[in-house]
Amino acid sequence: MRTAVLRSLRSAAARSAPSSSDLLRRGFSSESVPERKVVVLGAAGGIGQPLALLMKINPLVSKLSLYDIAGTPGVAADVGHINSRSEVAGYVGEDQLGQALEGADLVIIPAGVPRKPGMTRDDLFNINAGIVKSLCTAIAKYCPSAIVNMISNPVNSTVPIAAEVFKKAGTYDEKKLFGVTTLDVVRAKTFYAGKANLPVAGVDVPVVGGHAGITILPLFSQASPQANLPEDVIKALTKRTQDGGTEVVEAKAGKGSATLSMAYAGAVFADACLEGLNGVPDVVQCSFVQSSVTELPFFASKVVLGKNGVEKVLDLGPLSDYEKEGLEKLKPELKASIEKGIKFANDN
Repeated sequence: MRTAVLRSLRSAAARSAPSSSDLLRRGFSSESVPERKVVVLGAAGGIGQPLALLMKINPLVSKLSLYDIAGTPGVAADVGHINSRSEVAGYVGEDQLGQALEGADLVIIPAGVPRKPGMTRDDLFNINAGIVKSLCTAIAKYCPSAIVNMISNPVNSTVPIAAEVFKKAGTYDEKKLFGVTTLDVVRAKTFYAGKANLPVAGVDVPVVGGHAGITILPLFSQASPQANLPEDVIKALTKRTQDGGTEVVEAKAGKGSATLSMAYAGAVFADACLEGLNGVPDVVQCSFVQSSVTELPFFASKVVLGKNGVEKVLDLGPLSDYEKEGLEKLKPELKASIEKGIKFANDN
């Protein structure tokens, strides 16, 4: 079962045909896989718990460190019983944060409050911004060279907050800070495959821009395989991808947000980062990173992952007229969110 789950995780990120990375990955034995410590900050939450489970069954992880302000000893005891490679430790409270982070290769941050019906990602800002700033201050102190995967919303602002914290600490490496936008890609693939009547495992759809509302821009013109769907269908798919989080929040009717699909997407992206660290070639994912692809300082697009994090930020490629229009529409909102994060980090 564990193998099947991991196979599905990897097929979500992989190309439709076996590549050199697939072959290299298959060539790893458990003895030859490098030791990798992964930390989940916010591990007792709605995203954190299923993410901890998925990272526990990932054979690229040798040590799994789970941190939260409460509840982590129980989560660690639970997933720690799973017969997979990694050793699990649970840490609780600020006093144990440093111990949780020391020696980390990869830190994943799903910490913070979830969205509730009627809330926008901006509504989350005042609470989650402070949490992210505090956690990133600790990362700068205890594991400054770790790769950081930011899940905490609003990602369009929390990634710039993290960058400013690391700059102040003198530890900022733009190649190692990622906003996780994989859930937008996961949704775009699922919705597109459904409309095009294609097997979803073989579908790829790049998603660029940011990670909230209209800043999410799926590039269905670059979808593979290309189904040549009519423009009204493309517009509806774009809207549904942008509103995917709201769809789940409303369906759960006050009982949660997109925790399970986000945990899955976070695990897919974390797995890709670990593969890059381990030298697997040609690992490509969409992510919100420091970028010169547009005039904005941060932007989500395809990036090549490697031993140092970002090896290369890829260009957007050819866009349809509808996508060009969407790109121009998203820029002011994304710019404002980025500036809001930078201002918070500098004022607090």
